[in-house]
Amino acid sequence: MTVAFPKLLSSQIAFDIARTILDGFDKHYRLFRATSLDAKRHFERGAWQLQQTRLRERIAFYDKRVVECVAILEDEYEDGELTDAVWREVKLHYIGLLTDHKQPELAETFFNSVCCKILHRAYFHNDFIFVRPVISTEYIETTDQTPTYRVYYPVRDGLHTTLKRMVADYQLDCPFADLDRDVSQIELRLQQMFGAAQPELNQQIQVLSSLFYRNKGAYIVGRGINGHREIPFVIPVLHNRKRELVLDTVLFDPAMITVLFSFTRAYFMVDMEVPSGYVQFVRSMLPKKPRSEIYTMLGLQKHGKSLFYRDYLQHLKHSSDRIEIAPGIKGLVMVVFAMPSFPYVFKVIKDAFPPPKETTPALVREKYVLVKNHDRVGRMADTLEYSDVAFPRARFDDDLLAELKLVAPSLIEEEGDTIIVHHMYIERRMIPLNIWLGNAEKCGDEAAVEHGILEYGNAIKELIRANIFPGDMLYKNFGVTRHGRVVFYDYDEIEYITDCHFRTIPLPRNEEDEMSAEPWYPIGKYDVFPEQFGTFLLGNPTVRKYFMKHHADLLTAAYWQGHKQRILDGHVDDVFPYPQELRFSYKPPISFTTTPAAHAA
Repeated sequence: MTVAFPKLLSSQIAFDIARTILDGFDKHYRLFRATSLDAKRHFERGAWQLQQTRLRERIAFYDKRVVECVAILEDEYEDGELTDAVWREVKLHYIGLLTDHKQPELAETFFNSVCCKILHRAYFHNDFIFVRPVISTEYIETTDQTPTYRVYYPVRDGLHTTLKRMVADYQLDCPFADLDRDVSQIELRLQQMFGAAQPELNQQIQVLSSLFYRNKGAYIVGRGINGHREIPFVIPVLHNRKRELVLDTVLFDPAMITVLFSFTRAYFMVDMEVPSGYVQFVRSMLPKKPRSEIYTMLGLQKHGKSLFYRDYLQHLKHSSDRIEIAPGIKGLVMVVFAMPSFPYVFKVIKDAFPPPKETTPALVREKYVLVKNHDRVGRMADTLEYSDVAFPRARFDDDLLAELKLVAPSLIEEEGDTIIVHHMYIERRMIPLNIWLGNAEKCGDEAAVEHGILEYGNAIKELIRANIFPGDMLYKNFGVTRHGRVVFYDYDEIEYITDCHFRTIPLPRNEEDEMSAEPWYPIGKYDVFPEQFGTFLLGNPTVRKYFMKHHADLLTAAYWQGHKQRILDGHVDDVFPYPQELRFSYKPPISFTTTPAAHAA
């Protein structure tokens, strides 16, 4: 495409730089789409471990392309050639090159990433980068044969036939166990949702053209329209034990769909020519979901970070509350602070850690990378990592600033009326589980205590199935989300289950062993003794009662050893992002009014 520029844009160097950066982005997105396309084949074949490997690899694509692009520019041009005037023209040329581009918002973010690698942070908020989006993402048309979403009209052929055609159009190369049966169940639930309302002339079913792949599932994402009513829905497609496909359920509740797109889960793999079209569609289903989180969950986490930061700057501009130390027990590894009006917390790694911590800031960063690349199964909070974040000094609480200067001086810098934090993580704010349990007990709400402990144990068990050992299992390291789910968020002692040795404490050999204040048996770095968990988890009688009712197996080495062996044997367990009772195949447990033996008799 030839673009005509005003005579003002006279620098060939500027145009060449702009072209090089856009070529770098186009390479990135080409590889991103190729990996997303491969997800369909891996799903059809049931290649779960390969699917997870490709997802981890895809997360690193963006940074690799940025580094490649920076290297090309630094090799090609001398510092003296890259004047301020040239950089101003680079941006203008780049804008021209984005005319008719299918992913302009992502390309702008890529441009910023490259520029910020080359330029000093003093330039970060000036004319040289895209502080605000310049190219509109409204009404971008696809060039592929397939549109962003497909539309079906049940009034023509009937709802059952329409739903079958909708599923068939995804062309999955794997047989369904009984598609008619599954479609009939979806049809019944759709009819229940719409109630007795007669079909309108414009009754439609709209579904995004690409499936959403994650772990062992594929998801049809759509909305049903009947007159003025719109109902979002998601249909999970799974393999059964015979390697046949089944439609597992249909989700209508926006809260359930929100959990599916939660910040505590791995990113989806979706082939999208026009990602903004997918984001707009999902946001129509979940209007309270920030666009930044939707982009992130679609695997476009770098653009999600950019949008989040813009939202943060807007919040900062339109708020006045102080930035202060977050409530809860202070950690040994992190300083955590927040604004009461902002639903996120900021976390800074201390320069050094007191005993009993035996780690380093570099190792802590590695743990956060592990979580970013791992399947979080709805039980580990995703984090946004930032460098050189500027805060207004006037908003900083004095005690917080003193704390940061004391324990993390290498990461804090004052420049006039600005505080610069050189490295930090941002996470969704949750209520620490220890505070949540304490408040429930103060109110005499045993049902809430039971729910918290049930969720805590479920979180650990789902992490185990994902090959994650939390390490520090204290309640203060877990949080409760607004949906009442318990999520792990403290990663400095996290390990793979397969790297740990789960042992039973050996019996004392003699009376001296029994009376000894120190262990009489050798303990390796990765040795774990589950029977000791109760010592620091079950001091409260109410908590102990419900823990032993629901999760006593977590105190046995055999439970952990069994799951470790399953992982070593190559099993990838199912972890469903929706309640079991919503599944079409769900069978409620039998309730006995007498003893099981008497019932059988």
